[in-house]
Amino acid sequence: MNSIDRIKRVFSNGKAFIPFITAGDPALEVTEKLVYEMAHAGADLIELGIPFSDPMAEGPVIQAADVRALASGTTTDKIFDMVKRIRKKCDVPIAFMTYVNPVFAYGPLRFMQNCKESGVDALIIPDLPYEERNEIKPYCEEQGIVFISMIAPTSKDRISNIAADAEGFIYCVSSLGVTGVREKIGMEAAEMVRSVKAVKDIPCAVGFGISTPEQAKAMAEVSDGVIVGSAIVRIIEKHGLECARPVTEYVKSMVSAVKRVPLDTK
Repeated sequence: MNSIDRIKRVFSNGKAFIPFITAGDPALEVTEKLVYEMAHAGADLIELGIPFSDPMAEGPVIQAADVRALASGTTTDKIFDMVKRIRKKCDVPIAFMTYVNPVFAYGPLRFMQNCKESGVDALIIPDLPYEERNEIKPYCEEQGIVFISMIAPTSKDRISNIAADAEGFIYCVSSLGVTGVREKIGMEAAEMVRSVKAVKDIPCAVGFGISTPEQAKAMAEVSDGVIVGSAIVRIIEKHGLECARPVTEYVKSMVSAVKRVPLDTK
């Protein structure tokens, strides 16, 4: 099964739950264990962040995770090796979330070749503007890696162009600002999803700020899936090397909330 079919599968079994963790926080062996545990708990796709020293879209929680991961000796090559190990035991779809500078520093062709060889399905680059997508997207297409497009409340008139060009699914940023847990989440996501669907029938997953089962259910009612990062990373920060069990219990609660929403709701 190729990567685009694997990404389609993410949204074929009810509303999708997509957890994010920073690879190497607090150690790569913990990240590997978390992937297995979250997949077993019902995660439909797992987003792995490649730690970076200047993660401009991230709030303090994920910034701190990047610092911990880099301090533990995590490198991009070690992450690729970890994904190869994961693929021997687990077929959960995996997306890398990274920034454009690390990809250019690594070499875009080499990076995508390694994604393909290790079993990475998709790539998300939050600081790459739509207008500059061709700096990276052709390398993804050449290697069969799904390039995930992002939209935000500020995208407005650009949404139709982004949607028309998108593949796999669209990452809808639910609120302005950086990543991080929010007590209240606005419903701009619903309007963004409607704007996308008017152009193209492509799944839309909502992320940024979602932390409770109630928030996850509300976002699932207006979209095809929910992405949660900072809330999970906070659990990892609190429990460190012993984080697997509390993370798994949290993921189970979020999966349950999201899957209770009927597929035809949005």
